[in-house]
Amino acid sequence: MEAMYKMGIEIHYAGVIILMGVVGFNIVMLLLSKHIVRYAKRMRIVMPISGSLIAMLILTGAVMMAAKHLHFTLANIVMIVAGIVMIILEAKRYKTLKRRTDISKEGAFDEYKKKAFRFLGIEMAMLIFITAWMLA
Repeated sequence: MEAMYKMGIEIHYAGVIILMGVVGFNIVMLLLSKHIVRYAKRMRIVMPISGSLIAMLILTGAVMMAAKHLHFTLANIVMIVAGIVMIILEAKRYKTLKRRTDISKEGAFDEYKKKAFRFLGIEMAMLIFITAWMLA
């Protein structure tokens, strides 16, 4: 049982590191993008990856909680809330691009970039904060 728990924690930790990389890649992709249509096509590829990673983190976290006999600690509650917030932020970022950005308007992509940077910045800050808290 202890070996399973240790392996689950390692998988969970690796998933967090990979998710940080994906969020960082999203930030770089947004910085380098000049055309909204090309960016939207790339985002359709990257979006399922980040969603799958968030789901994997929630699943491994739930398995680890079950291995610990479902004891809720402050750290567990914070991680659950962070996972839900990340799902909401990713959905808002995609919805903003798909439904609220009129590509025919001048400066529409710049407006989207401001919102997307804010969403991605919040995601990265949450990941860094929680990781630092868990390692301390």
